[in-house]
Amino acid sequence: MLITFTFSQHVYANTDFEQCVSQLQVKAKQHGISQATIDTTVANLSFVPRVIELDQQQPEFTTTFKDYYEKRVTDWRVKEGRKLFATHRQLLNKLTQQYGVPGQYVIAFWGLETNYGSYKGKMSVLNSLATLACDPRRSEYFTQELMQALTLKERYQFSDDQMVGSWAGAMGHTQFMPTNYLKYAVDGDGDGKADLWNSTADALTSAANFLQHLGWQATERWGREVLLPDNYDFAHLGKNAAQPLSQWAKLNIKQVNGQPLPTPDMNAALYVPAGHTGPAFLGYENFNVIMRWNRSEFYAIAVGKLADQINGATGIVKSIPAHRRLNRATVTELQQKLNDAGFEVGKPDGIWGSNSVAGLQAYQRQQGLIADGYPDQTTFDKLGIKINGLPQQ
Repeated sequence: MLITFTFSQHVYANTDFEQCVSQLQVKAKQHGISQATIDTTVANLSFVPRVIELDQQQPEFTTTFKDYYEKRVTDWRVKEGRKLFATHRQLLNKLTQQYGVPGQYVIAFWGLETNYGSYKGKMSVLNSLATLACDPRRSEYFTQELMQALTLKERYQFSDDQMVGSWAGAMGHTQFMPTNYLKYAVDGDGDGKADLWNSTADALTSAANFLQHLGWQATERWGREVLLPDNYDFAHLGKNAAQPLSQWAKLNIKQVNGQPLPTPDMNAALYVPAGHTGPAFLGYENFNVIMRWNRSEFYAIAVGKLADQINGATGIVKSIPAHRRLNRATVTELQQKLNDAGFEVGKPDGIWGSNSVAGLQAYQRQQGLIADGYPDQTTFDKLGIKINGLPQQ
């Protein structure tokens, strides 16, 4: 009997998946996977409709910085992070010496990824990866990840049932994809196996190793919250406008306590995730490293500030303004209006990225508005767009 599953414009048939699994068995053989694993694991992979549903699911509304940050850097997470920082201090000191990554950052990543290991995901990694490998949207990437997951299974003799994680195949305390697991996972407890599910020592050591390979600068912090002068023109904003700290100091940008910026020989970029009325941050090279782990400015700021607070510092000083969560259709309309006005932001897709920020900045500057690249009420009014969004938070 033919069974089909319908998602958006795609229809998946069990016969199609069976054919794909047959092809995956051939690829596994070419990849060096043993025949025993091919017969017992690959041949029995299952299609998971929920995985396709989640992969195609896009949120109806954008997320504001306030909503994102306050859900992740909570009082509980800071307190628990401090407790775990103390509990694992000996290991963390060793990791700092070996990899150059201070322990508070390792703990912060752990907190953001799995709430300190309390939720590592419950979906079959192998079935999830097989489902995505058989979907044409990102087949090549997930086929490679599945091959790496099978290699991982054989290397450490993990059972199929043990290999659980997120719907996209991320695993363990630190949510490593299989490729990163194979490259960067480290046996931190000396038992001969790098087990990111069951060994905290393995997970924290692996996180430090991964960060070192991503380019962590041992002598630098992630960045800092700063105060902007009232007349700042936002000519320098975002990762593509980084400049030396000495130049930021000349622009009268100060530490959040009002003191002058320290000016060691290092570059920084300015970020205003909630627009000019919210907090401002200078991100150093380690900010870029955090974004190589997760390509989100919100995530990088959350990791940095959680790490600061775990290490005893205060949270964000300037209050985060409550903005509307914008409907994606509204963002798409804004992007189209900017394109029509000659401020190219790329294909209107409802995703507010760096091109959209740059285009909006140019428009705001032309219109005599504060050119912070943030889509506020004034911008929508100027462009004649009626906001469709959730109320201010």
